[in-house]
Amino acid sequence: MTPFEKLRAGWNLVNGSTLVGLGLATAVRCSLARGPKGLILAQGYRLGLPKAAAFTVGNVVLFHRSAAGLADNPLLLNHESRHSTQYALCLGLPFLPLYAGAALWSLWRTGDPASRNVFERHAGLRAGGYVERAVRRGPGRRKAPSAPVA
Repeated sequence: MTPFEKLRAGWNLVNGSTLVGLGLATAVRCSLARGPKGLILAQGYRLGLPKAAAFTVGNVVLFHRSAAGLADNPLLLNHESRHSTQYALCLGLPFLPLYAGAALWSLWRTGDPASRNVFERHAGLRAGGYVERAVRRGPGRRKAPSAPVA
């Protein structure tokens, strides 16, 4: 681990987010393994939400049963590592309501909870398996003026 990854892992342990991730993984009987970048990989997540193949709580990356092979995907692990950093920057569990607000904003703007979600965009949409959707026009939004036709 790099010094930054050690600091992040320690801070996420102190702020409680990694403990919550381990508690969740234990409660749903995930198998645990050390991963790269100071992450803990929890495989076999069985609950329906969230819909993503993998998600992070602190330094714990939980993989749905159907996504077991993704634990070896370096792009996805980099994406989830960035979420781990976001937990640290948000002082732990406050990340969850902030993420929910960003997901609602994105859903309202695009019909998709990830496309305009600042946390997913910073972590890398494609690396996380997301497709960027266009912003929808809505009530009160005017179309940009077009150039006159000559």
